[in-house]
Amino acid sequence: MLPVGFVPPLLTSFCRHIAQRLAPRAPDAAGASAGRARLRATLAVTCVGGLFASPAAALVVAGGGSAKTDCLAVFEAPATTPARNPRVVACADGDPCDADGMVNGRCEFPVSVCVNSTADPRCTLSGVSAVTVAHAVDDGDPAFDPEMQAIATRMGFVLEYPEARADRCSAPTPVHVAVEGPLAGGRCRKRTKTIRMVALSTPTNGRVWADSDRLKLVCLPAAAGCSARAFFTSTFDRIQTQIFDQSCAVSGCHDSQTTQADLLLERGASYDNLVGRTPTNADAAAAGWHRVTTIDATHGDPATSYLVHKVAGDLGPGFGQRMPFHRRPLDDGLVDVVRRWVEAGAPADGWVAGTDD
Repeated sequence: MLPVGFVPPLLTSFCRHIAQRLAPRAPDAAGASAGRARLRATLAVTCVGGLFASPAAALVVAGGGSAKTDCLAVFEAPATTPARNPRVVACADGDPCDADGMVNGRCEFPVSVCVNSTADPRCTLSGVSAVTVAHAVDDGDPAFDPEMQAIATRMGFVLEYPEARADRCSAPTPVHVAVEGPLAGGRCRKRTKTIRMVALSTPTNGRVWADSDRLKLVCLPAAAGCSARAFFTSTFDRIQTQIFDQSCAVSGCHDSQTTQADLLLERGASYDNLVGRTPTNADAAAAGWHRVTTIDATHGDPATSYLVHKVAGDLGPGFGQRMPFHRRPLDDGLVDVVRRWVEAGAPADGWVAGTDD
């Protein structure tokens, strides 16, 4: 890990390239030299500003392991803590370190991966045969994360294995970490996401070295508070974002690759797959329940809505298991949001009273 102020290779390479392209040369037309000089000066300011003016500049984060192998792959990210040796990205929602710049219930962190890093002279290995990012493949892994897949994809754009070029870096991937909440009582809690990767060296003296790295990202609630209306556009958007996206529409469950119980809960499909639909559970169907039972445009029946019972966990024998399956039960406040939404006729838009606090 380098000290604060280390300049990432991607940015230095860009500025070096600009300097070479705009180096002084014989004028090819009257005034051309003066014009190039002005352009050089403008771009120099841009490069300097990019290097030093950012409130959350990217630092090289080795990610752990022996210093002798910790150059095979490194992260570039706006690490903030601990102060003397930053290796964790921690930010409050909406603060300058949050790349989206908004209090919206989630933090955005730009993360790049570089191989054959020259940042730490203690590591002399050069040559990478493979880099694997954990949870980047949608093969039934319950922890599959499309943003891990995006990191791996961006690496694939710039790396050619065996990769021998020094400081070869991917473009930054925006990685998002949502706070946990709003919960009962209008509370929010911090949430973390950890990026893990393993890089393998090309054979050196008959041996292949491994470099295992991780980067922890932490999103803290905004100091201004935790407001459902600041985070979501409607009651159903809250249910989709806070419940389905985080706990249901995941690999191995109700995503497009798995569709357990013939139920897809991904954004854009979930509403029509719930409202007025008969569940595949035989006992629930025999009882005349729907996944979400509506009476008219402004009234519904939680008692015969399978979704309400699934998230509340008050199911009788034969009616299946509490959802989310093999995950922490939903906060009581979120269960109440689902129940109130159904009682109000399960509107696709707008706010139902009592679901925006």
